[in-house]
Amino acid sequence: LLHVASDSGSGSPVIMIHGIASSSVTFERLVPLVEPFHRVITIDLLGFGESPAPEDAEYTIAEHTAALARTVRSLKLGQPVVLVGHSLGALIASRYAALHGGRLRKLVLVSPPVYLPTSTIADGREATAQGLYYRVYEYLRENPAFTMRAAAALARLSPIKGLLDVSERNWRAFVLSLQNSIETQTTLTDLAAVRVPVEVVYGSLDPLLAPSGLRVVEQLRGVTTHRVDGADHVIRPRMARVVATAIG
Repeated sequence: LLHVASDSGSGSPVIMIHGIASSSVTFERLVPLVEPFHRVITIDLLGFGESPAPEDAEYTIAEHTAALARTVRSLKLGQPVVLVGHSLGALIASRYAALHGGRLRKLVLVSPPVYLPTSTIADGREATAQGLYYRVYEYLRENPAFTMRAAAALARLSPIKGLLDVSERNWRAFVLSLQNSIETQTTLTDLAAVRVPVEVVYGSLDPLLAPSGLRVVEQLRGVTTHRVDGADHVIRPRMARVVATAIG
């Protein structure tokens, strides 16, 4: 079972799952906007925050989703939920929705890093940019000392304390989640199987956004997108207000 970081408010349930190298503090700006109208539950992903990090875990989308599914079942909510996923959490939430759509009322994806194989991207510049993401991720995985120092520096600049954490404690979860859940992903296939409404919220300045993947997502049935001008990958106040509206 995963760690339930917070459970507050009353009403129809909303579950929030964060992204890679983070924890439920991701939703610090969002929870206060939603809990007056809903029961809001935040959950730390496998290997991150205060959740367990099994020694034999490979941190695939399947493993992340199975851990989430066990945890949601243990809550015995008794009614469909709104599932909110940020960054890597959006990819996991998409797989959960594809497999367990009957448990959901709506799926909300925030800053989803949906990547296409570079060979399928027609625009040469976008294909080059996509390839650059993969090279950067490979460098991060192969250079732990640099990655940890860079993450610590970025964490000091973050508007949310504890938002970014890459350390010896979660290094294996970080590396394998990056490789096995983000670089290797089936998000578009998962979203094509989702039968509940999908709301996608992203920032115009998000450096991790892949335009080619986003365009495909926008064309899927039941998907509504919300572009937040001036916002980046982090859920700051302006993006939090848009996400709260998308939750309903």
